[in-house]
Amino acid sequence: MKVVKALDEQKVGQEKQEQTNVENKSGFIRMKKFQFIMLLFLVVFLSAGITTFALAFGKDKVATVGADRAEFNKLYTTYDTLQSGYYQKVDQKKLINGAINGMVQALGDPYSDYMSNTEAKSFHSSISSSFEGIGAEIQEKDTHIVIVSPIKGSPAEKAGLKPHDVILTVNGKSLQGMNSTQAVALIRGKKGTKVNLTIQRPGTEAPVNVSVVRDQIPIETVYGEMVGDGIAKVQVTSFSSNTSKELVKTLNDLQKQGMKGLVLDLRQNPGGLLDQAINISSLFVPKGKVLFKVEDRNGKIKEYTSQNKGTHTMPLVVLIDSGSASASEILSAAVKESAGVPLVGEKSFGKGTVQTAQDFPDGSNLKFTIAKWLTPDGNWIHKKGIKPDYPVALPDYASLPIIDPDKELKLSSASTNVKTAQTMLKAVGYDPGREDGFYDDKTQNAVMAFQKAQGLPADGVLKGDSTVKLMELLREKIQQNDTQLQKAIEVLKDKMK
Repeated sequence: MKVVKALDEQKVGQEKQEQTNVENKSGFIRMKKFQFIMLLFLVVFLSAGITTFALAFGKDKVATVGADRAEFNKLYTTYDTLQSGYYQKVDQKKLINGAINGMVQALGDPYSDYMSNTEAKSFHSSISSSFEGIGAEIQEKDTHIVIVSPIKGSPAEKAGLKPHDVILTVNGKSLQGMNSTQAVALIRGKKGTKVNLTIQRPGTEAPVNVSVVRDQIPIETVYGEMVGDGIAKVQVTSFSSNTSKELVKTLNDLQKQGMKGLVLDLRQNPGGLLDQAINISSLFVPKGKVLFKVEDRNGKIKEYTSQNKGTHTMPLVVLIDSGSASASEILSAAVKESAGVPLVGEKSFGKGTVQTAQDFPDGSNLKFTIAKWLTPDGNWIHKKGIKPDYPVALPDYASLPIIDPDKELKLSSASTNVKTAQTMLKAVGYDPGREDGFYDDKTQNAVMAFQKAQGLPADGVLKGDSTVKLMELLREKIQQNDTQLQKAIEVLKDKMK
């Protein structure tokens, strides 16, 4: 049975389920679906009951509201004291926004944010089918801004940014203590403009400066190809509004090309819309089987089950890594625990919470965590991730740090950047004869050979275009020697026998 039929049947069931959810006494109500991309910062949204918040933006209104809320007396007293006694005139909206922001930050939850009306405009502009930026999901972690995953083909990926890289500064401005929304406002910008990031990679000694040229980031999320022996590889880079449709079309096209087994690649996939995770999971999980569970603050658990009547039964293996987060983890856990699909690669990111968002009349916005999500077997993977059935690492050179293109590496230089460059050169076929960080004659000769082969000025100096090209070649080398994909194909062939 074609996959498209499975999706159509699944949609009918899903519509009935959604109607049931509206009537459910637990307080769950349908919310407008958001595609929340912060540099493609995609967050799982669930239908949930939301308490209506009343915001008062005038002094008199604040005093009135506070009359019957004794717990807020200190807050209102502070507000009135600053309004009347501070040595300069204060902006009341800034005070109120600051108070709300402080309240949200006190939760200690990197996935909950208060956005001013200016920040909220950026939030809503992210819902379009494309955006302008560097193409990476970020999150706040331990007062730092950390990259969750760069998007396939994005400027961030081309610049060598990787999951867990910490962004220290943006154009010289420190991000210390900022939330992810504030960081996004600094990082995003018009296509063709440059943003300078200072990056600290775990395990490296010193931070590096990386210049990234912003670009239009299209929301094309599914890439499929035949890789031989009747096996297809389909990469899903995020879960946006059309991902399930894209996947069905791609699978049907691959079936016409003789696909008999499938490797579904969720590596570096930061997540996305919940309905898309449900749609796609239901293609591979039998009808009625649990996809995931949601546990609210009172411990009440709601199960979400596969609605598909025509399950796609083709042999399947799923690839994951540390950049697989949120909706990617929902899908991975669903197929693993409810359909017996093996996972290959590295432990996933570990985001086990669910967020929703509310707009306020003045244009500001509150995004907050409303629940935990659990795997079909009831496991909470938050901060722990999902372990693959077949742990496989990429080659060591796949985790090399970035080289700052603005730094000049030349004869007699000695640094960790030189050491990294020497390792890169050797990996792509230009052996410098040493990898100890000293730039000698052999290293210079290796650089000149590399430059000549790539049509670059053969001056033996690594800087600018030469550095960027070297990192591009290394990325291509990693793709060619994809040990995780090779293992996934091996496992899939065993399933196909």
